[in-house]
This record gives sequence, structure tokens and C-alpha cells, in this order.
Amino acid sequence: MHSNELPKVKFTLTRFREGYDLADVDAFLERLRDTLSQWESGRPGVILSAEVVEKRFAVTKFRNGYDQDQVDNFLDEATITLAGYEKNQTPGY
Repeated sequence: MHSNELPKVKFTLTRFREGYDLADVDAFLERLRDTLSQWESGRPGVILSAEVVEKRFAVTKFRNGYDQDQVDNFLDEATITLAGYEKNQTPGY
């Protein structure tokens, strides 16, 4: 996973079932993009893999939200990438 990939990330919208709040997820993705950019330039990022694992988003119902499974799967990938940086490795992407 690379910071320049994050603006291209799209999740399916939900409406009549629970989803994650759009603004909540988008704000976290922006922080994640900044964090990856920091790691890529050789500086420690502000978000660690443990924060991604523990991240909880506000839930929506009867209004647009992001598909929870898709967001959770994406966060799993982000966790692996950040853990690689934290171990002073360059994860494959």
C-alpha cells in the first residue's frame, strides 16, 4: 500500500443497512495517507498499526455509509503495511 493509492480508494455505499459514516472514514483515510507519506519519506508516521486495529467508526443507518466489510478489509491491509514500516521494513505494495 502506498500513499498515492489512497485517493483512488472507493468503497460501496450503503443506504438501507448499516454502514460506516462517510466523513468519519474519509477523515481517517486522509490521516492514513499523511502517515504513509511520512513513512515513505523516512520519518515515523503519526498513526501506528495498533491504532488502525482499534479504530471504530460511527455507524449510519437509513443514510449513505460505506460498506463495513470493504472498509474493514482495507484497514487490515493498512495494518500490515504500517506494521512493516514499524519493524523497519519496506512492505511490498
